[in-house]
Amino acid sequence: MTPSAEFTPATHRRRLAGAAAAARDRGLDALLITPSPDYAYLLGYGAPALERLTCLVVPAEGEVTLILPRLEEPLARHELGELADEVELIPWDETDDPIRLVRQYLDGALRVGLQDQMWARFVLRLRAALDPAELVEAGPAMSAMRRIKDADEVERLGAAAAAADAAMSAITSERLSGRTEIDVSRRIRELLIEAGHEAAGFAIVASGPNSASPHHVPGSRMIEPGDAIVLDIGGSRAGYASDTSRTAFVGEPPAEVAALYGVLREAQAAACLAVQPGVACSEIDATARRIIDDAGYGDAFIHRTGHGIGMETHEEPYLVASNPDPLVAGNAFSIEPGIYLSGRWGARIEDIVVCTESGGTRLNTTSTELIEVE
Repeated sequence: MTPSAEFTPATHRRRLAGAAAAARDRGLDALLITPSPDYAYLLGYGAPALERLTCLVVPAEGEVTLILPRLEEPLARHELGELADEVELIPWDETDDPIRLVRQYLDGALRVGLQDQMWARFVLRLRAALDPAELVEAGPAMSAMRRIKDADEVERLGAAAAAADAAMSAITSERLSGRTEIDVSRRIRELLIEAGHEAAGFAIVASGPNSASPHHVPGSRMIEPGDAIVLDIGGSRAGYASDTSRTAFVGEPPAEVAALYGVLREAQAAACLAVQPGVACSEIDATARRIIDDAGYGDAFIHRTGHGIGMETHEEPYLVASNPDPLVAGNAFSIEPGIYLSGRWGARIEDIVVCTESGGTRLNTTSTELIEVE
């Protein structure tokens, strides 16, 4: 079943109530949410981020208010639908001071959470206007909600993963040698859209020595026989992100490459198998890292094992040694160890995994074997 592009109004009512509860749990009087994934998560539409302030005021107790430029009011009412009867819209005119309106609707709040991606121009003005209120990050409150995906969100992530898998299978079925990295990257973006993504977010194509750079930007290098190629691709479908990586090799890989890749594949599979509710994020990272360390490649694994995924490609929870948080059912994240030999070659395997009550479920289902391509 293809996920609907929209969630129900009941979903957004529940999320708004959850945001208020999360604010209370953290001792906050209110959350201020400007256009961002948090805003879209709560209200169901992506308002434009403008130099004119749009600010959703979610008090710990009381009615939710949306302060927005008057020219944005028609869009907001259209996108909110019946939710517009429950969120008070306060449009402001070009000569008004929206910061004053925010202060008015906060009604003396002393501890306020600001959306993590709020523009500095608004943060600085709010800090002055709300003094002596304490301004803190809203991130922990919003993350407490967004990091646990419901069944509808998991369905969307699964559909996005399936579309990314289709694009990956298609590109690795084509001849890659004799083409530039940027040409292959452009082709991947086409394939992501053809497979059902609304937007192709990224298409890393890192060949030969470039494959040892985890976030290489595809360029004019010509792919040649004997090259390893790291392919890291993803986009957005029905509002949720995809992200998968596979490693290909042009021709038959030499024994050294095959052996090293075998270590990586073992580490990635072990980390996927270790996923269970209650297991610390740091332990998933350690599971992959121990195998790579024991094989003598510890210094070549230069990033964390994974990141959360949802409406954003990178969000909580992060699978890194410094994160002791336990996994809970509904967490969705990448598991993507890599080995990178500077100046020579690199490899990465990445799947999106959802933690369930009975363990981890891979949403990406293509083979993790080293892919031989022409």
